[in-house]
Amino acid sequence: MLVVVTYDVCTETKEGQKRLRDVAKICENYGQRVQKSVFECLMDPQQWVKLKQRLGDQINMNEDSLRFYYLGKNWKSRVEQLGIVNTYDPEGSILV
Repeated sequence: MLVVVTYDVCTETKEGQKRLRDVAKICENYGQRVQKSVFECLMDPQQWVKLKQRLGDQINMNEDSLRFYYLGKNWKSRVEQLGIVNTYDPEGSILV
């Protein structure tokens, strides 16, 4: 399934700046950054549970925000892009 993860972390304090970096690192382990605070994560349900738990543990519930958009297995027909073409394919090979 494809899940789009977005976040808004309050960075007015050093603790908030650290949380922002930590949230980004967690997301990088599960998906591809497609905008500054937006990740597309292609994962199975077990990975999804783990990601949601890790992110929930990381943020400050009184200052930060996470949003999850579930696009499911048939996500390709639900994603449209305008502007610079991004060659990222979540189901494709990743070469390092």
